[in-house]
Amino acid sequence: MDLPPPLRGVDPTLLLVLNLAGTFVFGLSGGLAAVRARLDMFGVIVLAVTVGMAGGILRDVLLGIPPQTLRDWRYVAVAASAGLLTFVAHGVLAKLERPILVFDAAGLALFCVTGAATALAQRVGAVEAVALGAVTGVGGGVLRDVLLREVPVVLRRGLYAIPALLGATIFVAAKGRDLPDGAFAIVGAAVCFGIRLAGIYFDLEVPKPRPHDG
Repeated sequence: MDLPPPLRGVDPTLLLVLNLAGTFVFGLSGGLAAVRARLDMFGVIVLAVTVGMAGGILRDVLLGIPPQTLRDWRYVAVAASAGLLTFVAHGVLAKLERPILVFDAAGLALFCVTGAATALAQRVGAVEAVALGAVTGVGGGVLRDVLLREVPVVLRRGLYAIPALLGATIFVAAKGRDLPDGAFAIVGAAVCFGIRLAGIYFDLEVPKPRPHDG
């Protein structure tokens, strides 16, 4: 995804490592989706890079700033490596899909907070920062589904966007009260992670309209 402006009290190097780890896990999920769609090796790598980086790029484009991930080769390298690994070892990774979903939830939690922090650094409003935080987390998955000609998963099943919105909201609300960045970034990320994890393990979903008879 991306490296946001340093949060107060948070080591920038630690943020970089976490962002690269999140990018790698998101890349694995994109690569697995490409394998299931029977794409070739190039397609698998492209989809892995898309899922790993598109959320941050979309956020930066909406903010009108140069995409941060495109100025650091490590993000492309990490996302492409995830795609290549998926192509080579997709049989093994498919058996680890549940653990990968857990790490994916951790990546979502991280990116919704750092995405909101990046938006606030560009002096956008609180509502816009929350929305852009969520976009950072879910944008790659949405673009993945569009490329595969599917209705985005975030719009039809599972708890994904809502945890991202809540995590970003907690951080933005704390930031507006000039509270410590690091502590509330952790709180926001933890809430997002916990709700997403509950959705994974208990198959929780947002209510859908009942089918209309007649």
